[in-house]
Amino acid sequence: MKNGEIARARNCYERAVDKLGDDDEAEELFGAFAEFEEKCKETERARCIYKYALDHIPKGRAEELYKKFVAFEKQYGDREGIEDAIVAKRRFQYEDEVRKNPLNYDAWFDYIRLEESCGDKQRIEDVYERAIANIPPAQGISTCGFSPTKLCCSLCLKMIPHKKFTFTKIWLMAAHFEVRQLNIDRARRILGSAIGMAPKDKIFKKYIEIELQLGNIERCRKLYAKYLEWSPENCCAWSKFAELERSLGETERARALFELAIDQPTLDMPELLWKAYIDFEISEAEYERTRALYERLLDRTKHLKVWISYAKFEASAMDEGLQESDLRESDYEQKRKCLQRARAVFERALSYFRTSAPELKEERAMLLEEWLNMESSFGEVGDVDLVRAKLPKKLKKRRQIETEDGPAGICAIYIRTGIVYLLKLIETKLLAAATNSDIAITCRYEEYIDYLFPEETQTTNLKILEAAYKWKKQKIASDDD
Repeated sequence: MKNGEIARARNCYERAVDKLGDDDEAEELFGAFAEFEEKCKETERARCIYKYALDHIPKGRAEELYKKFVAFEKQYGDREGIEDAIVAKRRFQYEDEVRKNPLNYDAWFDYIRLEESCGDKQRIEDVYERAIANIPPAQGISTCGFSPTKLCCSLCLKMIPHKKFTFTKIWLMAAHFEVRQLNIDRARRILGSAIGMAPKDKIFKKYIEIELQLGNIERCRKLYAKYLEWSPENCCAWSKFAELERSLGETERARALFELAIDQPTLDMPELLWKAYIDFEISEAEYERTRALYERLLDRTKHLKVWISYAKFEASAMDEGLQESDLRESDYEQKRKCLQRARAVFERALSYFRTSAPELKEERAMLLEEWLNMESSFGEVGDVDLVRAKLPKKLKKRRQIETEDGPAGICAIYIRTGIVYLLKLIETKLLAAATNSDIAITCRYEEYIDYLFPEETQTTNLKILEAAYKWKKQKIASDDD
């Protein structure tokens, strides 16, 4: 190599590989051969040497060679080559794990998923065959004690006073044990007993999950019916039941379930249920039904989020006529109609907050901000000036803090009469001192943001003019007297 005899040097390396390829020190030989080709600018030769070496050297002795190969690909390889090098490194790690413990099934599964992601059919089959060849020892099967385990679960369940309290985990562990033994009927009896003796949310959910995995839809329906009979206020259960029916293509069943759910006298999370029902109708492209749902929801609550959600729906909902028949209508007209419907909702919301809930100024301001953002999102179709004229001014004000004992701003009262001192502390450690019989009061205030809307400004100005007129009239009357 020093004398420039590259061909001779390569020939020496090739002869060494032929003679010493199976030697314990072969890793160093292959590494030196690849580095030689790399110095000679023969990157493809170097890559072939690395791959040949990694395929023939035992994995336990090729750790350093893998590191060199990865570094080589990072320097000379393209994206595909780098990915191959990383995959090869991960393959080496899994090979090392399964070599140390052939019964490590988690490692086998990870190894199989790796080969499946690479798409090499021959490698995938090879890893599968090697994995299934590792059969667990017969002793591990025969001594696991199925009967004692079953007896232990049964005794444990009998000892628990289920009328006073229960352990859901014990019921589920006993059922899972029977499922693992492929005794599905026994698992059903255990979960059925749990529902009859001490029903819990987790038991219903797990029982339904098992039946769903087995494909027993009718059993799932019966279980959901029992679940809702036991807990009719559970919005999550209603939503899951309706979602199951929808996944089966039973749209009318799902809609009927949602109707039954919202008619319940008490619900734990009604907002979750209404949202699920509305999303269901939107996904079915039933926009008129969705509008009717929003109107029914507004009859129950006038919350800010409901108004905003309704307006956003109208801004994104294409008219049914436009989608099916009026395809010639321009995009501009479609957006304009959506915007008009959304504006109508915002106007109604603004009217409600202005007349029926004037104290909710912050909600009203947030509504206008959402309206402004919506107008901006429509580009040329929108009219931001329409909303900006309605935006309020933010005013920073101070107010005295109130408590049960009166104004919390009175921090302390210190009275001196002779040698008697009366000290009253309400909230803070601030003291106000006074001499003799004087009383000193120190007040505490908090700052807050108030909103002044345009129509309120006009009303304020009218009140000032009215007061000035009255004052002027009284002054003229007093001068005449």
